[in-house]
Amino acid sequence: MTKIAVLGYGTVGSGVAEVLDVNAEHVEDSAGDKVEIKYILDLRDFPGDKHEDKVIHDFEVIVSDPEVEVICETMGGIEPAFTFSKKALESGKSVCTSNKELVAAHGPELVELAKKNNVSYLFEASVGGGIPVLRSMNDSIRHERLDSITGILNGTTNYILTKMDQEGADFDSVLKVAQDKGYAERNPEADIEGHDACRKTAILASIMSGQFVKHEDIYTEGITKITGEDFEYARELHMAIKLLGSCKREDGKFFAMVAPFLIPFDEALANVNGVFNAINVHGNMLGDVMYYGKGAGKKATASAVVADVIDIVRHKGKHIDWNMKNVPAEVASINDDVRNFFVRCDAAGESSARELFGDIKEVVCSKVNGEFAFVSPEMSERDFAEKFEKLSGAKGYLRLL
Repeated sequence: MTKIAVLGYGTVGSGVAEVLDVNAEHVEDSAGDKVEIKYILDLRDFPGDKHEDKVIHDFEVIVSDPEVEVICETMGGIEPAFTFSKKALESGKSVCTSNKELVAAHGPELVELAKKNNVSYLFEASVGGGIPVLRSMNDSIRHERLDSITGILNGTTNYILTKMDQEGADFDSVLKVAQDKGYAERNPEADIEGHDACRKTAILASIMSGQFVKHEDIYTEGITKITGEDFEYARELHMAIKLLGSCKREDGKFFAMVAPFLIPFDEALANVNGVFNAINVHGNMLGDVMYYGKGAGKKATASAVVADVIDIVRHKGKHIDWNMKNVPAEVASINDDVRNFFVRCDAAGESSARELFGDIKEVVCSKVNGEFAFVSPEMSERDFAEKFEKLSGAKGYLRLL
């Protein structure tokens, strides 16, 4: 029997217990051993809960118990999760986590520490909830030279953009509905400003590059500037608007960014709606493969944590390695990235637009009056920023995928 501890008995932690209870036979069959929770660490007590007798308040009890072989860190945040994870790994206990904030900030360091102590640090649930994308990248397609990863990585923003598109609702009203439904936090900044997607992009980029891509080095935009008029134009272009996290190799450089994009309807990502996530990975031999599913939620995320527990139990006594070295990656400046842009300006700015941008494709939308809108030729982000700043009556822009 393998005994584990769960740190944090909130949404994901209680979900881990539920998965282990409901799917006990399947877990044992997959792991080749019974898995039992010995401790649950939380500041609170849970009277009446099925596992109330396992709840403790002192982490030292867990880290000093030789029976505990695996720790599930589902606390969230950097501290005390980072300190607890380090102590666990140093004491010879493997750790699996759903904590994207911690993995983005210290993942390579913790993987290195796990290797040093011949245990494992796994974090499948930190990106895409229950979608098994990280394990696939690290195992099934590790032999591929990955050229690009592009994904819808945040269910809250995807829900908001879907509702704005399908119902013609404004941003603020949709955000309130998302909060009422529990899809968005009371303080939604991490989601709507792109920070959550940025952390997940950093994790994906680190595995893709084999080095440590810091989330602070990734250019990030949120969705707060998207308007109903943007969606009217998107429909004219036969495109959807999605917040994407992406990383790619191009011309010997490594790029990473998070921003809203216009995506043609014939692209699979354009048709991913609601709270669902999807991640498209391109390998040099494999081509494109897409991972799709619930990117958050109690059961989906907890299922991914339990999958990591199973992997650790099956490889007991061995370190499960990651293609993620604790060496800083060189992320190219966004200024050098090249693409097309959709631009809106006042109708009086048409001559300015044609003079600045040259060979442009005009976009006419009968539902938006008093504007001139166009798609730019392919150009670098630097060139575009310079021209957009000079554009008379400039109102906004979106990038094209």
